[in-house]
Amino acid sequence: MPSRLPPKPDFEAIEAAAINSADRRTMILALIGNLVFSWSNNESMFIYILMVLLETDEVSAAIVFATLNTTRARLDLVQRLATAKINDKETAKTLDKIITRFNESTRVRNEFNHCMYTVNDRGEITHTHAMKIRESRGRLTLGELRPIDDARIAELAKSIADLRRLNRDLWEFLPRLQKAVVPLTAQPSRTQL
Repeated sequence: MPSRLPPKPDFEAIEAAAINSADRRTMILALIGNLVFSWSNNESMFIYILMVLLETDEVSAAIVFATLNTTRARLDLVQRLATAKINDKETAKTLDKIITRFNESTRVRNEFNHCMYTVNDRGEITHTHAMKIRESRGRLTLGELRPIDDARIAELAKSIADLRRLNRDLWEFLPRLQKAVVPLTAQPSRTQL
């Protein structure tokens, strides 16, 4: 019975040839590292947004942030708190735009964090293979195979630049958010029945 497994790579030959493609591989890995670094710093900025919305200290906000184990859950909480606490529509819209921008970057970050990388016999990183199951015409297949060519590298560099701008915008937004939050003491109390 023939094996369905792919052939085992010739690791020694790939490693020997990889010396010639080291510069490009290092550049690609540095871009992926910068993407992860920038994305993580931006996700962590939501601790300060939670701190403002919850009217608490940094440690307490970080505890709430870390207790929610997915980015989606953290952003859902931010959006719900914003609905309850922000008294300025423009500030609320700006926060929604920030979250949208962050979600767009999350798609790219997930693409590079949750994939299998294809390396050719010269040690060049040639493709990503998404680790997401797709269904097409009733058949399940492994996710999309995408080349890492010059266009993809440019896309990755643009995503990093977008994250850098988002980080600056988050820092600029925090004081505005703080002014737009209705203090707990100013909210009407509800009597229990």
